[in-house]
Amino acid sequence: MDIEQTPLPGIGLKHEFTTQGGRRIGVISHRTGRRDLVIYDLSDPDRACEDIRLNDAEADALVELLGAPRIVQRLNALHREVEGLVSVQLPITADSPYAGRALGDTRARTRTGASIVAVVRAGQVNASPGPDFRFENGDAVVVVGSQDSTSAVADLLAHG
Repeated sequence: MDIEQTPLPGIGLKHEFTTQGGRRIGVISHRTGRRDLVIYDLSDPDRACEDIRLNDAEADALVELLGAPRIVQRLNALHREVEGLVSVQLPITADSPYAGRALGDTRARTRTGASIVAVVRAGQVNASPGPDFRFENGDAVVVVGSQDSTSAVADLLAHG
C-alpha cells in the first residue's frame, strides 16, 4: 500500500492512502499537535466529505485500536507457518511487580524461553525493547514463544 506524504506549509503534514475499496483516507498532522482524520468523497477524491478533528487522547485511542491488535495479528499470521509458535499481548497493570521496572529485571527469556518482542505504550510501538526499557502501567507487552512459555511470561508479569 502506498502512503502519500504532502507537506502543508504553515500547517503541517498530510498522509493519504487509498483503500482496496477505492476510498481515499488522510491524516493531517498539524504543527500544533492536532490531528484531523479526513475521509474523501468517493466520486471526487479531492473533496473531503468528512473531517474529524482528534485531540491527543482520541488520536492515541484510535492508534491503539488499530495498531496494537494489528501487530499481534501480523505476528500470528507469520507464526501459523511455524507449528507451536504463538504471539500474545500481555498487560502491565499497576499491581504488576514489574510496573516501573526494567525489562531486564524479568529475565523472561532465560526463565521462560519466550521473547518479549515489543511493548505498546499509548498507541506507540516500541519494537525490540532493550533490557533497560522500563515498563509502565498500561503497557501491552507482545511476547512470542510456545503456548507454555508465553503463559509462563503472563504469570511472571502478573505475579513475579
